[in-house]
Amino acid sequence: MAQINVKIDDDVKKQADLVLSELGLSMSAAINIYLKKIGKEYRIPFELNVDPFYSEKNLAYLEKSYEDYKKGKLELVNHDIIEDFDED
Repeated sequence: MAQINVKIDDDVKKQADLVLSELGLSMSAAINIYLKKIGKEYRIPFELNVDPFYSEKNLAYLEKSYEDYKKGKLELVNHDIIEDFDED
């Protein structure tokens, strides 16, 4: 049997342990299931996506808009879809 050492964030491990415990699985069993599925299907067994909000193009747009706002070149507009709230 091969051994794999993986570094992972403590909170991620704790949350995974809670879920796996509820399922009656060990971390090792879950990782084995995951790797077997990759080997069988020749793909990551779930969809991977990048949040478009953090795309390079959108971040550049947001930075430029913020600079324009600070220079007084951009006016902010209130929209009905954004709820007002009190800071009390």
